[in-house]
Amino acid sequence: MAMRGLVGAVAACGVPALAEYPDPERFRGAVDAFLAAEANAPPPKRAVVATGSSSMRGWHRRIAADLAPLPIIRRGFGGSTMADVRHFLEPLVLRHEPRAVLLYEGDNDIAFGVAPAEVVAQLDAIVAAVHERLPATRIHVLAVKPSVARWHLWARMRATNALLRARAEANPLVHYIDVATPMLGDDGRPRRQLFVRDMLHLSQAGYDLWRDIVRPPLLAAETVAGGPEAHAAAPAPAPPAAK
Repeated sequence: MAMRGLVGAVAACGVPALAEYPDPERFRGAVDAFLAAEANAPPPKRAVVATGSSSMRGWHRRIAADLAPLPIIRRGFGGSTMADVRHFLEPLVLRHEPRAVLLYEGDNDIAFGVAPAEVVAQLDAIVAAVHERLPATRIHVLAVKPSVARWHLWARMRATNALLRARAEANPLVHYIDVATPMLGDDGRPRRQLFVRDMLHLSQAGYDLWRDIVRPPLLAAETVAGGPEAHAAAPAPAPPAAK
């Protein structure tokens, strides 16, 4: 199909026209806030950096308890995309020399109209950059979640998840965690109780589900000899609110 025809078909399905990523520098203030907080309370090395969009940002309040005793550095920034994490990889991730990265992106990418293959290309670049500096660091990639508000985008999100899973199957240092399938009810649609009123962001029941899915494989992978290291989570400044 010619590009004009493809764009028209996508728009007719209620999906934004294929788009380029927005300028990552829109998050410079949020990243600078993280750096300022670290000046007063440096986070530990060999922790798990948890980064990604608003679903990760919304987990900040309880993620340390949910994933204890692993040390967690909370670096979610709402409204972000895979390309934004790639752009800010040094201040968000690499400078902490983490044992692992817990990553949630793709939700906003697809909402912006970015193709699934491009989302995964951004992940490939992130993985390559992390392993160039930190060859043994594991990357745990959460599936793009289904939501009521973005149900019209689910086919493309599901295609993205298939590509994310394939990347993990091909690389022993990349782990795919399927938080998406358990969020669907018996009718095959998102379970409404997992969301707050906007039907996009997770409720406490939603984070309960994520905890129960993410915790077992993450602790199994990140347990060091003698058991997980127990550290308090690093403090997290509140970046500007965004979806």
